[in-house]
Amino acid sequence: MSADATATGPDALPEGFREIAEDFNALGERDRLQLLLEFSQGLPELPERYADHPELLEPVPECQSPIFLITEVEGTGREATAHLFFSAPPEAPTTRGFAGILAEALDGRSVGEVLDTPDEVTAELGLAEVVSPLRLRGMSGMLGRIKRQLREKSGA
Repeated sequence: MSADATATGPDALPEGFREIAEDFNALGERDRLQLLLEFSQGLPELPERYADHPELLEPVPECQSPIFLITEVEGTGREATAHLFFSAPPEAPTTRGFAGILAEALDGRSVGEVLDTPDEVTAELGLAEVVSPLRLRGMSGMLGRIKRQLREKSGA
């Protein structure tokens, strides 16, 4: 895969995102919302080391609901393994759903794969018809912060 983060289309997506995009695009609008809710319910809890220290997490002000995130990196460079952690309130299912999608698609992948994820990945999920552009910008804001943190922590 090219390091061009502006490439779009299913082939430009990391494997995990490609599978999620296929799942969303196979559904009608109402079912896409239901799948987004399922991702919100599947968002992993914060590990104790972050749950007890929320000040370590970075806020994502582009989101309409309060969400915070932090990344960890095992190794260095593009081959390092990325780990993503999110905190989002249960009463914000759309935001939690976006975080759940990012966690499912990118957690445990190489830093290079995450950095190569197109910034416009939200367009590939087919959610523009069912979620407002403002909310979709929130997911893009999460991805941008994840990439920045990973670059800083991995040296990639």
